[in-house]
Amino acid sequence: CWACGQSFHWNSMLVAHWRLHPSQKPFVCADCSKSFSLSCSLFRHHCVHIGQRP
Repeated sequence: CWACGQSFHWNSMLVAHWRLHPSQKPFVCADCSKSFSLSCSLFRHHCVHIGQRP
């Protein structure tokens, strides 16, 4: 990991770890530009815009 120096055998584990760093929020809402570190958080947030409960 470029942010903390931890190493991983599998790239997928690095990607999952990278999303845990608070400053890394690659998932951005197309409606309001709010960003999230996890895709499931973005999905849950999207319900606000369409008037549904998650």
